[in-house]
Amino acid sequence: MRRLELLRIEHRDLDGAIAALVDSGSGDQMQVARLKKRKLRLRDEMALLEDQLVPDIIA
Repeated sequence: MRRLELLRIEHRDLDGAIAALVDSGSGDQMQVARLKKRKLRLRDEMALLEDQLVPDIIA
């Protein structure tokens, strides 16, 4: 699924952006917090899409 792959790429890119801000020492804490919040929303969206890919199995 193309959307899922794009979300994974953006999630990975946010990791790099957050790390760069923190490592530079000049990272605005509000900016870091916004990026982390965006990363969590992406993770939730990815989980939702992954759940839709797996069919429910009634046991």
